[in-house]
Amino acid sequence: MSEKIAVVGSGAFGTALAAVIALTGRSAVTLLGRDPSLIADLKAERLHDAVLPGIPLPESLEFSAEADAIAGASIVLFAMPSQAQADAARQYGPYLSDDAVVVSCAKGIERATGNLLTDMLERELPDHAVAVLSGPGFAADIAKGLPTAMAIAAGDMETAERLAQAISGRTFRLYASDDRIGVQLGGALKNVLAIACGIVEGGGIGDSARAALIARGLAEMSRFVVAKGGKADTVRGLSGLGDLVLTGTSHQSRNLRFGIALGRGEKVDPLQGALVEGALAASVAARLAAELSISMPITDAVSAIIDGKLDISDAIEQLMTRPITTE
Repeated sequence: MSEKIAVVGSGAFGTALAAVIALTGRSAVTLLGRDPSLIADLKAERLHDAVLPGIPLPESLEFSAEADAIAGASIVLFAMPSQAQADAARQYGPYLSDDAVVVSCAKGIERATGNLLTDMLERELPDHAVAVLSGPGFAADIAKGLPTAMAIAAGDMETAERLAQAISGRTFRLYASDDRIGVQLGGALKNVLAIACGIVEGGGIGDSARAALIARGLAEMSRFVVAKGGKADTVRGLSGLGDLVLTGTSHQSRNLRFGIALGRGEKVDPLQGALVEGALAASVAARLAAELSISMPITDAVSAIIDGKLDISDAIEQLMTRPITTE
C-alpha cells in the first residue's frame, strides 16, 4: 500500500471520503471520530445509517476514536465543518507525522478573521503542507460509488497531483490545481449563492430567475476570487460553476433547502440541525467584499435577508433595479 491515509470527521462527508478511498485498495485508511460509541458501532456494523442510510462501508476501512490513530499517516483529511477546523488542528496536530499533508475538506471562511481555511490551518500547523478538496460532490453519491469529480488544490502542482493520484478511485476523480484561493472561495461562495437559488425557488420567482442568478452569481464570485489573488478560470471549473450548479439545483443541498425555507417565509435557524455553511459564510463574504470595494449584490442580499435586515420582496426589487450594464 502506497499511502496511509486518515480521515478526521465521521459525519456524512468524512465517512463517504474514507469509504471511497478505502475501496481503491491502494492505501490503508482510518476514519477518526470523537464519539467512541459511534465508532464502535461503525466498526461492528459497517453502516452509518444516521447519515448514509443503507450504504455498506468497506471491510478494509479502519475506525478509531483515538487521536493518535493518525500517527504515521502521510495524508490527513479534515472533514469536519469549517468553523471546527482550527480546534481539530490543535487537537490532532501533536500526532501528525512530520511529512503529513493536511487536506481541508470543508467549504467555508473562518468567521472571526475572514481567513481562508488553508491560511488558518497553516497558522495552526506551520510545519505541514496544507491542501484543500472542494467541488460538486454529495456524500451519498460518493459513498454509493456514483461518478463524482472534484478539485484538489495545493501550494504546488506536484503535491496536488500526488494527492489526486492517492485519493482518486474508479468513480471518484480528483483534478489537481495550484490555485488554493480559487478552489476554496468557489466552494465557500457557492453555498451563499445556493441559498439565493433556494430563495428564488421557495418564493416562486421562476427558473429563469434562477438561471440569471447562477450566471450573475458566478460573475461576482469571479470578481472576489481575483481580488483575493486567485484565478478567474478556477471559478469556471469544478469548484465554482460545477459546485454552484449542483447545490443551486439539487434538493440534497442543505443550503438550497435553507434558502427555500427563507423564500417561503419560514423562520429557520441555520445553526440547528444540519449545519448550513452558506449562512455562516454570507456575512463574512459581504464584509470582505465591502473592504475590497467589490460589487457583490447577490451575496449582500443573502447576508441581509439572513440577518433580518432585508425582506425578500425588497431584495428582489433592489436586484432587478440595479443599473443596466454590459454583460
